[in-house]
Amino acid sequence: MKTLLRALCPALLLAAPVLAGPPLTTIEDVIYKADGTRFNGLVTIAWPGFDAPDQSDIATQMVRINVRNGRLYVRLVPTTTTNPEIFYTVTYNSDGYVQFTETWSVPPSATPLHIADVRIPTPNTGDTGGETNAQGPVPESDVTGLVADLSARPIKGPNFAPGAVALVNSQGALDSVAGVPSNCVLVNGSSGPCGGAQPGFMDGDLPQGATDGINATFTLSAIPTPSTSLALFRNGVLQDQGVDYTLSGNVVQFASGNVPQPGDTLLANYRLPSSSGVSQLYPSPQILCNGTGAVITGSSMTNLGACVIPPGVLTAGSHVEIKFDLAHQGTAGGFTFQVQWGATTLLERTAASGDAQITGRADAGLDQSGAQISSQSWGTVLPLGATVASATDAYANGLTINFQAAMNGTGDTLTLRNYAVVLLP
Repeated sequence: MKTLLRALCPALLLAAPVLAGPPLTTIEDVIYKADGTRFNGLVTIAWPGFDAPDQSDIATQMVRINVRNGRLYVRLVPTTTTNPEIFYTVTYNSDGYVQFTETWSVPPSATPLHIADVRIPTPNTGDTGGETNAQGPVPESDVTGLVADLSARPIKGPNFAPGAVALVNSQGALDSVAGVPSNCVLVNGSSGPCGGAQPGFMDGDLPQGATDGINATFTLSAIPTPSTSLALFRNGVLQDQGVDYTLSGNVVQFASGNVPQPGDTLLANYRLPSSSGVSQLYPSPQILCNGTGAVITGSSMTNLGACVIPPGVLTAGSHVEIKFDLAHQGTAGGFTFQVQWGATTLLERTAASGDAQITGRADAGLDQSGAQISSQSWGTVLPLGATVASATDAYANGLTINFQAAMNGTGDTLTLRNYAVVLLP
């Protein structure tokens, strides 16, 4: 007999942890009806399968408890520490029908808990039977493919801005198309004038050939497209195509009675083919800014007005015209005025006290490295002055044109009566 006990002891010791079962929490309470009487009936507690906190496997099941004189006593496996959290569905039956159903979330506890300690709002679940699959928050990593799908979704790029047309940049992120409201967006994400590719222009072309009174054949730098767009001037007089000359490709043939003589000046303006190969009408100029400006009386250089050109509007090949008019009141002294193209001084002159009016015109032709800028200005007394220079200001990200002035005397005023900045096609 002693030998048999010695043989069984190790097996009993090994089986003890298994027989102990998972930890339990006691729920003990007295249940009342709304009229103050004690509840008598059946309480059914159902749950889905889950792993207990000690990793015990809890099978899907339910338990029914007879409640007499309102006294409820039950021991359940805690569910607040499961991942994901599991809930108990508790159904109360009395007087032959279901009175109500509620949800319990049972925490680990060494002391008995009341129903109020475990009752929670019923989680959203589509299961209407005795079991519940309701769960708490689900980690993203627990949903198959969710993290990969979130990583593959479009994200905001560095140039994303609300209220603009979106484009997919080279990194697959969403950026916003830059441009003015009247532009159209192309399939490559760029913006430009609506109506497709626009034609180029050749202005001030000098036909090549000897002006000796004998030679009648001259060559243009490119082929006018269409041929009727050619405006050929001889000594400032527009020539009649088909009468004064004929055009074949880029070759001009003057009529025998209209051969250019020594000292004559020839000048040609015409259109070039569009990138689509289809000739188009001249597009309209675009006013970028216009309006009236401020009035100054001080001797320090002050902004009278400004034109802020947004990113993406100016590109290589663009041509910008600037016009302004100043009005001077008083005779105490003169004034200095200037126009700034970004950080470059496009125009600066000093007017006399007798200059009641000043007007100015400027042009900027853009290329990859910046712009070639020129200007003309004159006034009531101020003689005509012209300048030409180069600017290296980066314009792709936007550029500001400032109209500035300072008074050289006291008591006088200077007004920017109007200005306009026009983008030519």
